[in-house]
Amino acid sequence: MQPNHHPDDATLVSYAAGGLATALSITVACHLAICPRCRQRVSEADALGGHLLSHLPQQSLSAEHRQAMLDALDKPAADEPAAGHRASTAIASKETSAEADDLLPAPLQHLLGERFSDLKWSTLGPGMKQVKMHVGNSNLRLFKIAPGTCMPLHSHGGSELTLVLRGSYSDEIGRFCPGDVADLDPEVEHQPIADRDQDCICLIATDAPLRFRGIVPRLLQPFFGL
Repeated sequence: MQPNHHPDDATLVSYAAGGLATALSITVACHLAICPRCRQRVSEADALGGHLLSHLPQQSLSAEHRQAMLDALDKPAADEPAAGHRASTAIASKETSAEADDLLPAPLQHLLGERFSDLKWSTLGPGMKQVKMHVGNSNLRLFKIAPGTCMPLHSHGGSELTLVLRGSYSDEIGRFCPGDVADLDPEVEHQPIADRDQDCICLIATDAPLRFRGIVPRLLQPFFGL
């Protein structure tokens, strides 16, 4: 699968620098697992960052600050697994085709287990289900949208990354298929519609609540955590 829609370069640079919220970072990691183009861009950003750091003037640390820095490096972040989702970009190669299709992206497996078939979906509305994950101050969830279902028209209070894992959808921006990422900011208003051939499953990361135009979605928003 060769994605046609990718994260913005600014998003990839922030990912390489460790500056993304955890949910956004996990979503980028899932895209990198299948996108050599973006892996190359992240590698280039890493190399550039290392070059810039190597040319910064050196400053000495007190023994107290040095020990505090070493302690911080040894302690995993509270909202991040000790193994680190950035390292989890390998794709399983020994399963049969059907088994491989059932595997969740490696960076999600520490949160949800290995397989789509084991997920426990909760109903969000007609034709919509979700699985919520807890990753600190940002929101990460899987959405399953039934064929032909139209999501409510909405914009965003902050950043949103949507990665298509199965199926496809279309909106004002274009058509998004497996591996594609919609990298959206507060200026974008859209209304995704799942294509009619199969369920559309998306990984959606946000760092602020959505902004719904309709009165009913706005009233229901607190109950669904959107």
